[in-house]
Amino acid sequence: MSVFALCFQFIETMTSSLQQIMASTGNGLDYDKEPELKTFDDTKAGVKGLVDSGIQSVPKFFVASSEETCNEKSDLRHTHFNVPIIDLRDIDKVGARCEIVKEIGIASSTWGFFQVVNHDIPQDIADEVIESIQRFNEQPNHVKEKIYSRDKMKKVRFNSNFDLYKARFANWRDTLSCLMAPNPPPPEEYPEACREILLKFSKYVTKLGQDLFKLLSEALGLNSNHLTNMGCADGHVFYCHYYPACPEPNLTLGHTKHRDPDFLTILLQNQIGGLQVLHDNHWVNIPPVEGALVVNVGELLQVISNDKFKAAEHRVLANCAGPRLSVACFFTTHFEPSEKLFSPIEELLSDDSPTLYRGTSVKDYIDFFASAGLPDDSSLSRLRL
Repeated sequence: MSVFALCFQFIETMTSSLQQIMASTGNGLDYDKEPELKTFDDTKAGVKGLVDSGIQSVPKFFVASSEETCNEKSDLRHTHFNVPIIDLRDIDKVGARCEIVKEIGIASSTWGFFQVVNHDIPQDIADEVIESIQRFNEQPNHVKEKIYSRDKMKKVRFNSNFDLYKARFANWRDTLSCLMAPNPPPPEEYPEACREILLKFSKYVTKLGQDLFKLLSEALGLNSNHLTNMGCADGHVFYCHYYPACPEPNLTLGHTKHRDPDFLTILLQNQIGGLQVLHDNHWVNIPPVEGALVVNVGELLQVISNDKFKAAEHRVLANCAGPRLSVACFFTTHFEPSEKLFSPIEELLSDDSPTLYRGTSVKDYIDFFASAGLPDDSSLSRLRL
């Protein structure tokens, strides 16, 4: 039997008594999970490897508390909650632009999330991106494991759960991360399965990001170039997530609730749902909309806007269907060594609106986020005055 097969046999053995252990410990989380985490990590095969091994139950270190997976705060009983969808078709027409700016300002201050349509990224490009990420993840493991790493400063890496050894429970997903700007790696370092299309998609997303930062600047009452001049659009990273079908989706999550530690996120997702945002104390589904991209405010934008814009908690449910695929473009420069501090924009401050946060460099903010994993409290709390 191969080492790979032995690893999964060990995990299956360790999880065979899951229900009995959960009954005796309450939620199944009260145990030493380090050996199982190490065994799982050493396979370098991720969650997809578990599924390919024929696993029929969720390994114990993926099991979340009932409070984490609870879906009672759901929009199923609150159908009047709908994440705003904003049409960008006429952003170059003065009258229409004013209305778009108003809509983006309201969405960013009340939801922290919105979807955009008519954003000038061709549908065939978006489709090819999703197909390429599926193609990468469904290669033989010996191909993917070559870039498997937990070094957060590697510009291109594949792994499962960046905070595997810190999190309360593991999430049902694998991730390929690729730095696209600034100072990207040589093109040959990107996986061949998705290299060409990610480089092409990066150019489109750069343009869309610059347009959105202009609209957001105007929504704050600033010059349209204010946020880009601050450097908010100087860099971006793709986090390409693969969420395999889960045999027991009620026991875990695809992605724990969190806020993004960046300035802005643009998300491309396939047609398998699961993304939810916490709004007005209810988990609201963000259903896939053909041709739409999801946009959300990051914590660093909340800081510099002095809480004018809000970064909202969101999560991804596990699903018995799959794979769910998404590509999140984080506008951030955390790979850069710059000590430039970002603090609330002076023009937004007044006696009635005093500064709420200390300044922080992007690198320091990300270092804290990475060291804490996905904390219960937002990383913003340590900066709040």
